[in-house]
Amino acid sequence: MLKLYRAKRGGNLQQNIDMTKGSIKANLIKFAIPLFLGNLFQQLYNTVDSLIVGNTLGPNALASVSSSGPLIFMLVSFINGVAIGAGVIISKNFGMKNMEGMRKAMHTDLAFGLISGALISIFGVCFTPFILKLMRTPLDIMENSVLYFKIYSSGLFFSVLYNIMMGIMNAVGDSRHPLYYLIISSVLNVILDLVFILIFHMGVGGAALATIISQSVSVVFSAARLLKRNTIYQIKLKEIKLDMYYLKQIIRFGVPTGIQNSVIAFANMIVQTNINTFASSAVAASGAYSKIEGFVFLPISCFSMGLTTFIGQNLGAGQYDRAKKGAKFGILCSISLAELIGLTVFIFAPKLIAMFNSDPVVVAYGVKQCRIEGLFFFALALSHCIAGILRGAGKAKIPMFIMLLIWCVVRVTYITITIGLFQKIEFVYSAYPLTWSLSSILFVIYLLKSNWLHGLDNK
Repeated sequence: MLKLYRAKRGGNLQQNIDMTKGSIKANLIKFAIPLFLGNLFQQLYNTVDSLIVGNTLGPNALASVSSSGPLIFMLVSFINGVAIGAGVIISKNFGMKNMEGMRKAMHTDLAFGLISGALISIFGVCFTPFILKLMRTPLDIMENSVLYFKIYSSGLFFSVLYNIMMGIMNAVGDSRHPLYYLIISSVLNVILDLVFILIFHMGVGGAALATIISQSVSVVFSAARLLKRNTIYQIKLKEIKLDMYYLKQIIRFGVPTGIQNSVIAFANMIVQTNINTFASSAVAASGAYSKIEGFVFLPISCFSMGLTTFIGQNLGAGQYDRAKKGAKFGILCSISLAELIGLTVFIFAPKLIAMFNSDPVVVAYGVKQCRIEGLFFFALALSHCIAGILRGAGKAKIPMFIMLLIWCVVRVTYITITIGLFQKIEFVYSAYPLTWSLSSILFVIYLLKSNWLHGLDNK
């Protein structure tokens, strides 16, 4: 028998958004805005990282920092995917008002994060040189790339743990507190970047150390929030353990997303490997472009995460029509904002790339990538939003299969063939809009033809 939630006097339910009630548009926007601002601050401090490194240490240092980006994403993407699965279980139980189930899922999620975060940090530190060599990192940036990534890897534990904690808060509609903590860590990261690089002359190692410290601070604040009494998501230290039933549920919904993220990240490492074969200038330009693209991804990620929570809560409550209306609204908002930013990137590409490094060769590579990919950001948004909807509905295997097929197999095959024949970097860049468009077509067909609303039904 379900243990129903009854709000306690003086509790903190007002901090959360119950998306099963009230205006669909208002709920999604109210939830998405803090996510957007939080991601904005995170992207800003990542961008400032690159701006400081590129303008004070030069293009080779920027290339050193940029070369390990896909590798970092690959290491944390599996765990972050599993965290999304945990969020679906937490959202479902919140929608059902099954507080006992929600509590067990949260504590299991945290236990999983502590174990996996430690393992990833150890793996990153131990295997950094080997993996960077496999990625054909240019010799002139290898030493700095190894230094940067070894230091960064030692703090991956904090990155994983923060994402787990943020996922718990988001799952019950609290996107405000993660925003506060991201603002604090973003400002701290910028200050530490300036201190370590400009004052102590620590080079790229200083940039990595600044990131680790700022991420650890965000973990401290998140932990303090989750340990606070009388919140709907209160964590108790003695209850942090793996509950096998909920671990199986989290794995069921999260592992497909984790596999999807990891294999796509591996495919992007292959893409980066091909970029690395051109020149250090191409690597630096790719790093600058990735920071710009990060701003495009802001509305995409906030609406995708918002839709996963919205769909999970409403399907848990059995409100199918409401879930469908919310899905349509979220998709429309995301693709509109992404394309607007994409047009801006297309028009102002030379100035945007030059902000990171004014070397003419770096700017030329970066502008080329901006203008090949910029007009197709609507397709990137469409794929991610529908994937978020399906994950919220408990159908995580569908986006896994579609993205593995298109974003991994097709993308890598296309690049391997075209680069082998033509040796032109334009074919590497064009792989992204091509695969975004193909996956969007498959996602739309599935959404229109399938009975996706019943993925979270109890059996």
